[in-house]
Amino acid sequence: MRRGPPSQPTYLKVRRRGRIVSVAVIIAGGVNTDGRRAVLGMEIGTSEAEAVRTEFLRKLTRRGLHGAKLVVSDAHGGIEAAVSKVLCATWQ
Repeated sequence: MRRGPPSQPTYLKVRRRGRIVSVAVIIAGGVNTDGRRAVLGMEIGTSEAEAVRTEFLRKLTRRGLHGAKLVVSDAHGGIEAAVSKVLCATWQ
């Protein structure tokens, strides 16, 4: 069952080994308790699969991300599982 609107991932065409391929661009933004917004990180992945999202969130935590309470995103199943696994936060 899908929750929310259909996913609108951002894909770009890039050249890899002489070929043009599509890659997923994953961007994380955050808002702190003072209401300040910031871009937390960006990753180029092969897809939006759970494994790619999980590794992205792990990189963010290694860089110091902590205390996340709520993650809001598109309705892709991979992000919901990754958020639960890595951040122990609520996903919406």
